[in-house]
Amino acid sequence: MNAETASAARPQTADAPATDTSRPAGTRSFWRNSLQQLLAVASLIVIIIVFAIINPDSFLTVTNLSTILTTVTTVGLLALGVTFIIITGGIDLSVGTGMILCGVMAGVFITNMGLPLIVGIALTIAFGGLIGLVNGVNVAVLGLPPFIATLGMMMITQGLSLVVSGTKPIYFTDSPGFGAIMNVSLIPGMRLPLGTVLFLILIVVSVVVLQRTLIGRTAFAIGSNEKATRLSGVNVRGWLISVYVLCGLFVGLAGVLSASRLSSAQPTGGAGIELQAIAAVIIGGTSLAGGRGSMVGTVIGALIMAVLDNGLRMAGVAQEWQQVAIGIVVLLAVYLDIVRKKNSSTGSAPL
Repeated sequence: MNAETASAARPQTADAPATDTSRPAGTRSFWRNSLQQLLAVASLIVIIIVFAIINPDSFLTVTNLSTILTTVTTVGLLALGVTFIIITGGIDLSVGTGMILCGVMAGVFITNMGLPLIVGIALTIAFGGLIGLVNGVNVAVLGLPPFIATLGMMMITQGLSLVVSGTKPIYFTDSPGFGAIMNVSLIPGMRLPLGTVLFLILIVVSVVVLQRTLIGRTAFAIGSNEKATRLSGVNVRGWLISVYVLCGLFVGLAGVLSASRLSSAQPTGGAGIELQAIAAVIIGGTSLAGGRGSMVGTVIGALIMAVLDNGLRMAGVAQEWQQVAIGIVVLLAVYLDIVRKKNSSTGSAPL
């Protein structure tokens, strides 16, 4: 374990080349990451200003801002989990359908089986971890490409949601406390439910885990140079599985909060939410190639997606055009990541 700790700690500034340990390179890395986050913040501010001009009487109200914060909770949780995976150089396309399946399982545990609320929620989160475990084994042990492994899991979880629910919603009518998690505010006059408070707490926890713990440092190391990390004695397979399980736990909690918000488990909902989560991660500066990223940037990216969705709805934009706009944002996010990688490799000014 000491060998793992020593070897995993070295590549923490993972977007610098493994052989470049000079102080100027570390400084460039710091400023590049900072600039990316500042650009994301600037983009968020511009979007807010635009929608505030379009809807001056309603957009910047306490009620609407609270609604945005509540809306970002589920996408934000998925994005936090996916950040760990993308930093390792992987991807998880199953987080959206996995979230829906976890919501359905919450309905099975709490409504159909009549389990106590806390027990049902705990089992649902554990079920999300199980999904992550299967993904991790497929990627780390069986050697499947993350894209293929999680694409297959996306189809499996989508089908299981329909099979388990019988294609019908599962309502939590006998468990009013479940719906209260995302629908009863803890602060009068604001929409700040328990689920959103949990999300805010998990942001802080995720920042600490990524930057200050062994699993975070190892994720950066694997994403920077998986082969070198393995040769240094780190159990790469085990750590990769751990990262996917961790993401699965976030998926399980997101499933609970999503079902709580609707007071029902909808087996056909959540289309495209995995792309929103991944886009949020990329917008926040995490590289699809792995080895670089931050939780703060991910949260900023998730807020951009939530504000965009809310603002378009308030502006009366049709649902189909909302999807077009979100799709454009996803493409722009990937394009910016490609440009960042090219500039990083050529030493040009970062974007």
